[in-house]
Amino acid sequence: MPTDTLAAWQPPLIAPVDRALEASLRARIDGKAKPLGSLGRIEELAIELGAISHPAEPRGDNAVLMVFAGDHGLNAEGVSQYPSAVTVAMVMTYLAGKACANAFATACRVDVQVIDSGVAAELPSHPDLIDAKVRMGTGNAAREPAMSAQDAALALTRGIELTVAEIKAGADIIALGEMGIGNTASSSLLLHRLAPAPLADCIGVGAGQDAPGMAKKRAAIEMAAARSDATAPFEVLCEFGGLEIAMMAGAILGAASQRRPVIVDGFIATAAALLAVRLAPAARGYCVFAHRSAERGHDIALQALQARPLLDLDLRLGEGTGAILAVPLLRAAARLSTDVADLSDVLEGKL
Repeated sequence: MPTDTLAAWQPPLIAPVDRALEASLRARIDGKAKPLGSLGRIEELAIELGAISHPAEPRGDNAVLMVFAGDHGLNAEGVSQYPSAVTVAMVMTYLAGKACANAFATACRVDVQVIDSGVAAELPSHPDLIDAKVRMGTGNAAREPAMSAQDAALALTRGIELTVAEIKAGADIIALGEMGIGNTASSSLLLHRLAPAPLADCIGVGAGQDAPGMAKKRAAIEMAAARSDATAPFEVLCEFGGLEIAMMAGAILGAASQRRPVIVDGFIATAAALLAVRLAPAARGYCVFAHRSAERGHDIALQALQARPLLDLDLRLGEGTGAILAVPLLRAAARLSTDVADLSDVLEGKL
């Protein structure tokens, strides 16, 4: 792809979800063999999925968790209590099938794809690893832009292409996960500029910082924010990273372009969703928000997207764990639309 094309990156064509369909979809759900409104949020979710898939019926049998991994140069400032080498270790844990995301995915019958977006190491080849590496981690956003415009465009584009390929291979639902030491710091900066919101309100403990660690994390994030006044979505991505966040944003745009629901996990995935929606507002209609994270700043991100998550379990692990747990709810909602008899047929003995 030529450099000038990359620098002038544009999102794919996304058809907005037609909100005018909601009345007819609601009438259909109201007419099912159940008391009116008795399935609460599942009924709302069924209506949402019906609007996304229209004119086709909603489906949820085949779900794929896409775990995007990347490293952050900002971690050199001590924004995490863990070294960047942990990113590699966790990628290898996913590939061994032994991470929390793997266990949850097995329990919920979700396939797992692991994508190297920008891990700062050469990873050994593995049949379950997709090599989409843009570069060896981002730059240190406290001292320089996290990535070039070309890198950002390439990461977004690869996220789109990988997701479209999963859908063409049969995925009904895309769930998002991530791994990247230091990525709560990058997400805080994205949220600060894209919500927008006060920087202090966007910074949380991440993987479990203590008080001295939080002081160091705040100082590094404040240094990064002071270095650039970018507010345009693409420029904010270039300044503050990260590559796995960019690819997750691309994944959302790719799913939306194919009229498939994409389940957004916690704080970092929601920062990616905010980026995607700022780049292409129509993508918002295809996002289903899995859970309310315990990470500070997540509520701000959800409010910026006018999102009401399905679950509230005090999760803050990432990896897509919350997104996986939401998959059965989407499957149930789709089956409510397609498999449940109409009350009129029950009463008239037409079954």
